[in-house]
Amino acid sequence: MRSLFAICLSLLALAATAQSKKTEHLAIVSSTVCDMCVKTIQDNMIYEKGVKKVTVDLATSTVHLDYDVKKTTPEKLRAALVELGYAADGTPGDAKAFARLPECCQKEGCGKLPEKP
Repeated sequence: MRSLFAICLSLLALAATAQSKKTEHLAIVSSTVCDMCVKTIQDNMIYEKGVKKVTVDLATSTVHLDYDVKKTTPEKLRAALVELGYAADGTPGDAKAFARLPECCQKEGCGKLPEKP
């Protein structure tokens, strides 16, 4: 009987901790235009604290992130993208980081915001 009670208590504790992990989705409009952008962003953003999944949609120039809300914030994730040299929701990429992007990205202007007419 004691072991059955202990097992039930353990399962209840496990279920409680599993529910406490909250994952959110964040879509950041960026300045991505090529496959090197995708590789650079996915290879680097996955190591940001709390990031669970990274995908880049070139058709819409959007970076999609699934992250643990207890470990990071949308602001920190946007700042990390800017520090890679890419624009994030209207904030241009860091100029020094942009200079370190692959040459093809620099020619295409991947980290720069589109010019307004």
